This record gives sequence, C-alpha cells and structure tokens, in this order.
Amino acid sequence: MIIGVPAEIKNNENRVAITPAGVEALRKAGHEVYIQASAGAGSGMGDKEYSDKGAVILDTAAEVWSKAEMIIKVKEPLPEEYGYFRKGLILFTYLHLAPEAELTKALVDSGVTAVGYETIQLEDGSLPLLIPMSEVAGRMAVQIGAGLLEKPHGGKGVLLGGVPGVQPGEVVIVGGGIVGTNAAKIALGMGARVTVLDLNAGRLRALDDIFGGRLVTVMSDSYHLEQAVRRADLLIGAVLIPGARAPKLVTEDMVKQMEEGSVIVDVAIDQGGSIETIDRITTHENPTYVKHGVVHYAVANMPGAVARTSTLALTNVTIPYALQIANLGIREAAVKNAALARGLNVVAGQVTNAAVAKSLGYEYADGIQVLAAGEENRSI
Repeated sequence: MIIGVPAEIKNNENRVAITPAGVEALRKAGHEVYIQASAGAGSGMGDKEYSDKGAVILDTAAEVWSKAEMIIKVKEPLPEEYGYFRKGLILFTYLHLAPEAELTKALVDSGVTAVGYETIQLEDGSLPLLIPMSEVAGRMAVQIGAGLLEKPHGGKGVLLGGVPGVQPGEVVIVGGGIVGTNAAKIALGMGARVTVLDLNAGRLRALDDIFGGRLVTVMSDSYHLEQAVRRADLLIGAVLIPGARAPKLVTEDMVKQMEEGSVIVDVAIDQGGSIETIDRITTHENPTYVKHGVVHYAVANMPGAVARTSTLALTNVTIPYALQIANLGIREAAVKNAALARGLNVVAGQVTNAAVAKSLGYEYADGIQVLAAGEENRSI
C-alpha cells in the first residue's frame, strides 16, 4: 500500500502522524511511505531521519495526498484539505465528527473511507488510540490551569499547592476517566485539594483506591456538581462519550457562581465541550477568553504543545493498526479486528458510527457490510 503523511496545518499543531521508526516498520512490510517535507520538524524529527528509513520526501501536501492510498494524520482535516478527498482513499486520523457537520458531509460526499482513532474500541470499552493523548491532555490541563490562575494571566492569584499557613487551591474534575485520572495525579502532586465527580460509583471507588483517599470522590448530579463548581479555583471538564458530542453538564448559571479569576479548562472541547459557557474553540496562539469573570481555556489540540512527547506516545499505538490496514486492506483488517471495525466512521458515502449518525442526523450503516458491498460491486 502507498501511505502518505502530510504536515499538520491546524494552529500550532506540531505533532506528526509517523516517526522514522514507523516508516521503518511499514517499509519492512513492503509498503511505500511518502511524507511531506518538514512534517516532523515540530516534533524534532528531520527529513533525513525519515529518508534514511526509506520514506520519500515530497514538497507539498497536494503531492502526498494525490499519491497515497492511505493518508495517516493526527488531527481532523481542515476545510482547505477537503479538496484532496477522493473515492477509495483511506483516511486514518482523529476525526471527532459529532460536532463537525461540514467535515462529515465532505467525507460522505467524497467517498473517503474514514477511520477515527478516537472510536477504535476494545471489548472492555477502552479506547487504545485515545488513551495516550488523554493522558497528555489530563496532565496538561492542571499545568495550564495553574499558570492561568496567576494574576498576570487573568487568574485570581491562587497557587494551587498553597504554602504553610495558607490553604491550597481547589481543583474540581468532572469525569473520572483517563483525562480525569491524569489530571488528579498532577493536581495532587502539586498539593491541591482535588474533587472528582463521576456517574460511575465503581470508577469512584477505583479512584479512591488508586489515590489512597487523598482526593474527594462525589457522585455527579446537578446538585453536587453545582456545589463543586461554585468552590472551584480550577474546573476541568473531562467527560467523554465515545464518538458522540459531549454533554453540557456545567451550566452557565453554575459558571456565574464561580469566583472572579477562577479558571476552566475543558478537555472535551474537541467533542463539543462539556461546559455551557465554552462557546468557541480557541487556539494555542489565543488560548483563553473571559466570560462572567472566569478564564476559559478551550484549545482543541492541547497535546500539540508538547509535540515530541505526544508524537511518540501516539505513534506507539497507531502504527500497529496502520500496519494491519496496509497489510490486509481495510475490509479484511476490519473483519479480523473488531476494535478497528469500530473505528469506521464513514465508508462509501455512508456514516458508519452510530453515535456520529445520531449526533448529525444521518442514517447509520454497518461499516463492514458497506465495505463488503463495495467489494462485491467491484467483482461484478
């Protein structure tokens, strides 16, 4: 298979979808790899490192997209990339389609087979290609929030860890999954008081065990959520429903009750956001805005700021799936790997992820059946 890796064009997105080691693995399996010049520069990986492992370096994104049978990316395509879509092309990347009606329509209209990293799901419900970036984003959320609480950045002037004789800051985390767990780890390490809210009592018990009772766990309902949000110095949105738009759990009225200079970091923004006052996506260049006196951070590609760490962590888990697709073809790979089959979001003009279809009003179709029908049509 011919694999193409274009440079990422999202604002301050410094990750790259493949490392030189990934190129070596694909080349040893007999595949061709084309990568756009300087695609790895933001992650500290030079063109020579790639070419030494057998990749062909091309000057432009157009060349990479036109030659490839499968495009591997990090972030969802932006409108300026929609023109590269074509029937039969495989797109393997983060998609987050539930809040992206325009992108979904472009994929449907073009006939691209789109596989979303974030919906590849194992039998136990875990999301192996989302986990490493959730770990990064969860840890970054506290790091970023701590900085924004400083007065020069618009915050109330609270040091999360406090000092002897002064109470530490209050971190409230909505969602006890991978993001929430990693945020709690860093917040506790900084000496903050930490409260985690979740709907799953079993998950709260697990967090209590993991952290030895050092954090407060609360069952999430509107009453307890309002109480927790009101006292938060730093509020972190860490809610995920695989493939679906994030529910708006924290209302505008709750945010209005927060003290001036408090900070909200919504890690769920790439799925639409879980905070009602998060009404726009921000960028690394302009990461915050203030509403009701509260600093809001809503950057959709947080891990892009720590690109080298993120690229290495992401490609550790994506390349084995890319190899399966390249070795077997998308249909056979999906048939043999149920987790990969769950990653099928759009196939041959049909939406093949139930949560995305429901969110955007499309009729759902089974991805493997659509792929099988396409194979039958080609054989006639």
